Amino acid sequence: MSETEAMPDIRREVRSNTGLLRGLYGRAWFRKSLVFLLLALIWQGYALVLNNQLLFPTFTATVGALWDGMANGELLARAWFSLHILLLGYVAGMACAALLVLFALSSQFGADLLHALTAMLNPLPAIALLPLALIWFGLGNGSIVFVLVHSVLWPVALNTHSGFLSVSQTLRKVGRNYGLTGLRYVVHILVPAALPSIFAGLKMGWAFAWRTMIAAELVFGVSSGSGGLGWYIYENKSELDIPAVFAGLFTVIIIGLVVEHLVFDTLEKHTIRRWGMQG
Repeated sequence: MSETEAMPDIRREVRSNTGLLRGLYGRAWFRKSLVFLLLALIWQGYALVLNNQLLFPTFTATVGALWDGMANGELLARAWFSLHILLLGYVAGMACAALLVLFALSSQFGADLLHALTAMLNPLPAIALLPLALIWFGLGNGSIVFVLVHSVLWPVALNTHSGFLSVSQTLRKVGRNYGLTGLRYVVHILVPAALPSIFAGLKMGWAFAWRTMIAAELVFGVSSGSGGLGWYIYENKSELDIPAVFAGLFTVIIIGLVVEHLVFDTLEKHTIRRWGMQG
């Protein structure tokens, strides 16, 4: 085959490869993977230049420590311990928020109480309540659950109540015309219409609770003879095993990303986006 005859085949192959790259770049997971790869390369390069594992370990050393922690089961056990306590506090915070919002919807006094409590307590960092939690509940899981409830309660209650208030009068009248009252009115009319705000509050509450969980473990330390990811980070810092410290931090980030994309994004996909409530 002559060079002239081969040119069209080469052009078609180039166009095919270009189209494939454009197709991949059009996918969010591919772009995010490129970002993570770039950050990993920057991390590795900076650590090699610094050349001090006690200050900043390399990315490969961190991944090695992460793999070792996963292989021996220690990181998985610590992660489950943290998530178990977190779920208790998160569910309790959502339940308290639901009761507070229902009370706010039932009377003007309840609405005023919600706004007053939110204005006073929402800006208060949960970590600032640790001394009181120690006095009231002692050194244990109860203290951590208490501060987690504080982290979850106010953003969930505030966003949920704001979402209910933003429901259009047309939808409200439709519900009334169908004879819906009380809890049935809330479940069938207010909740579906306010889902974007509710999910925003739930995600915010999750983020606050996850940060508070790790910080509380760092302050409380060991609880009932065991500890979670925060205590794992603290222990390895004390032993100057800095790659393991970064592996613990990396695990915190991974769990946050998994919950954000696999849990909340999936729920939004099957509710808000499916129902056309979000552009």
